Amino acid sequence: MKLIFPIIICLIFAFWLIAIAILSVQNATVVSLKFLSWQSIQMPVGIVLAMSAGVGLLGGAFAQLLLKDSE
Repeated sequence: MKLIFPIIICLIFAFWLIAIAILSVQNATVVSLKFLSWQSIQMPVGIVLAMSAGVGLLGGAFAQLLLKDSE
C-alpha cells in the first residue's frame, strides 16, 4: 500500500497538469480576477489555472503540516 499511494498521487497530479495544458491551449483569451475590491491584471486562462492549482497545492501542504502538529 505504501508503494501505490505515491503513484496514485503522481497520476492525479499529472492528469491535472495535462488538463490545464489542454484547456490553456484551447482558451487563449485573457481574463482578470476580481476578489472583493482587488482586481488583477489581464492574463491568459492557462496562467490563471496554473497559478490557482499551485496555490491550492501549497495550501493543502501547509494545511497538512498545521493539522499534523495539532494532533
